[in-house]
Amino acid sequence: MNTVPADRWRGLVERTWRPAALLAACLAIWHLITVTGLVEAYLVPSPGKTFDLLIDKWSYLWGHTWVTTYETILGFVIAGVLGVLVAVAMVYSRTIESTAYPLLLFAQVIPKIAIAPLFVVWLGFGFEPKVIVAVLMAFFPVVISTVTGLKSVDTEMLELASTMGGGPVKTFVKIRFPAALPHLFAGLKVAVTLAVTGAVVGEFVGSNEGLGYVILQANGNMDTPMLFAGLIVTSFVGVLLFLLLDLAEKLMLPWHASRRGAAVTTLLAKGGS
Repeated sequence: MNTVPADRWRGLVERTWRPAALLAACLAIWHLITVTGLVEAYLVPSPGKTFDLLIDKWSYLWGHTWVTTYETILGFVIAGVLGVLVAVAMVYSRTIESTAYPLLLFAQVIPKIAIAPLFVVWLGFGFEPKVIVAVLMAFFPVVISTVTGLKSVDTEMLELASTMGGGPVKTFVKIRFPAALPHLFAGLKVAVTLAVTGAVVGEFVGSNEGLGYVILQANGNMDTPMLFAGLIVTSFVGVLLFLLLDLAEKLMLPWHASRRGAAVTTLLAKGGS
C-alpha cells in the first residue's frame, strides 16, 4: 500500500541528488577560495558571511525582492499574452508574419540596457520602465515558440478537422492550440527568467527600490557580501518562477510525450527490478 509514496520519494531523490551535489560542490569551492586566501575577502566574501547577511538583512531584502518579483510577474504576463496573440496573428496571416517578423528580430537584438534609460526619461522612476524592459526581454521567446508550436501541428489532423466540418475557431481551440502548448511552455520558461533579468536591468538604470537597486548600491559601496546576497536572491526568484511554470506544465500536459516517456521509464525500471 505504501509503494506509490515510496516510488515518489525515490523519484524525487533521483531527480534532485545530482543538482544538490553540484550545488554543494560549488559552495565547497567557494569556501575553499575564501579560506585559502586565493582572492581577497573584500572581492569575494565567504559563504558564511554572505548567508549571515542574508539572515540579518532579510527584512530589507524581502521588501526589495517583492518589488522585483512584482515587476517580473507583471512584465511576464503582459509578454505572454501579447506574445501568444502576435504568434496567432502571424500563423494565420502571411502578410502579418512577413511584416512583423523582421521588426521583432530587430527589437530583440537591440541591447535593452541601451534603451532602458529612454523609458526612464519618458515614464519616470516608477515601476513602468522596469515592466516595459521585462516585457521586451520576455516577448520574443514566447512569440517564436508559439509560432513553432502552431505550425508543427500534423497537417493530417487539420485536414481531418476540416473534413468533419470544424471551422477555424474550433480547429484552433481543439487541435492547434493544445498541440502548441508544449512549445508554448518551453518559451514561457525561457521568458520568465529573461523577465527577471529585464526587471533588474530596468532597476539598474533608474530606481530607488528592487534587487537591481540593492546590487547597484552594494557595488558602489564595495559591499560584496550584500552584492552576493542580492545576486543569490535574484537567482532564487528566477529559479522559483521557472519551477512554478514547470509544475504547471506537468499538471496541464500529463499527456505530452516527454511526460509519458518519464512514466514509461519508471515502469520499465520497476519491471526490471
